[in-house]
Amino acid sequence: QVQLVESGGGLVQPGGSLRLSCAASGLTLDYYAIGWFRQAPGKEREGVSCTSSSGAFTYYAASVKGRFTISRDNAKSTVYLQMSSLKPEDTAVYYCAARASCQNWMAPGGPYWGQGTQVTVSS
Repeated sequence: QVQLVESGGGLVQPGGSLRLSCAASGLTLDYYAIGWFRQAPGKEREGVSCTSSSGAFTYYAASVKGRFTISRDNAKSTVYLQMSSLKPEDTAVYYCAARASCQNWMAPGGPYWGQGTQVTVSS
């Protein structure tokens, strides 16, 4: 069974950092692009970042560019999202998704999704 599991979320003060992990099983990770998405209450799910299957290409939403870094370790079947200089507006549930490519990456889509991990940025 294909499974994606996010971890690393929590409560952090503004300006702090967190590293999220997306651990994959049941699939060959290097065949898939991985996107990170987030959803705050009352808002639509939005694309945050995406990494191509090889890691050669990365993409970021303007709101996080320069603060977040996506990376992957296919040998460990894990994709990371390093988040720095966190702001209250970054508060959301963060999800990872496996898909064929990063084409149209800002549009939420699977076929595989994790369960999400909560990130709360508050003083």
